Amino acid sequence: MSSSQRVTIVTAGLLLVFLLSAVLSLRQVDHLRTGSSLQEVLYISSPKALKRLSLGYDGLMADIYWTRAVQYFGGHHNTGNENYNLLAPLLNITTYLDPHLLVAYEFGANFLAPPPPNGAGLPHEAIQLVERGIRANPDKWKLYYNLGFIYYLELRDYKKAAEAFEQGSHLPDAHPAVRILAANMAQHAGNIEMSRMLWATTLETTPNKQIKLNALAHLRALQTEAEITILGQRIDMFHQRTGRFPVSFAELKSAGLLAGIPVDPNGRPFKLMTGGRIEVQHPEDLPFLTMGLPPGYEPDKVPDLKNLEPMLPPDRPR
Repeated sequence: MSSSQRVTIVTAGLLLVFLLSAVLSLRQVDHLRTGSSLQEVLYISSPKALKRLSLGYDGLMADIYWTRAVQYFGGHHNTGNENYNLLAPLLNITTYLDPHLLVAYEFGANFLAPPPPNGAGLPHEAIQLVERGIRANPDKWKLYYNLGFIYYLELRDYKKAAEAFEQGSHLPDAHPAVRILAANMAQHAGNIEMSRMLWATTLETTPNKQIKLNALAHLRALQTEAEITILGQRIDMFHQRTGRFPVSFAELKSAGLLAGIPVDPNGRPFKLMTGGRIEVQHPEDLPFLTMGLPPGYEPDKVPDLKNLEPMLPPDRPR
């Protein structure tokens, strides 16, 4: 046997071993189904090892792991399971295999950052994920926006949020709202209008329907809370004038403090309770609301947002 034949046989043997390893790895990933344990998927926990075993099919392997991350989050979210301890490792593997898979950074951070049951409650891991995305994709303004979003809404770190928005605002095609957010963050940090602008920008710029619905629900909750705040101020004015609380909104209207009977975003009148407290009629239709809830009300762990679909704005051409 010639030396060239021996080299060919050895090379073919090694290729066969690597192919077998890659197939076994892919089959192990594909074993994940509803109700299966992700421990099976993560038995190869090293992204570097998986990258070697992929034999150049890094993008395919990344897509598989991203799909599994979505299934894992969706399965836990739909069942109210608040233990997302395998989500960050799945996203870490996904983005190591394909550093330019933007969807994994943008939506992965949206899965990681919010507190349960709407997310994993891991904002610091979400920040690490987005920062890794920025290092790999420094020209993508949405990553800077996502970073500022997490700092602002989840950690209340307004300085770092402003820095992230400022950096993103200078990138090509950045949404005009990002520059406004950067400019106004220090002055208006923590107020309802800033939160409204963040959710409105998310609603306008994300292509993901579920995140759109989530943003719309937050915007409706913020609108309701702003109305309740204004009503509370009018009730206080009435109390200061008369020494008592109004018994109806009609009484506030007669006193010149209201133009009409106030309604929530669903068109239902608010309820005026004893002591001037305001309640909404159907809090289950206004997920994420923190004001105007009846005493002892427990919101659904996983709110159904499908009824908001008709209210979604049409997608704009991009």
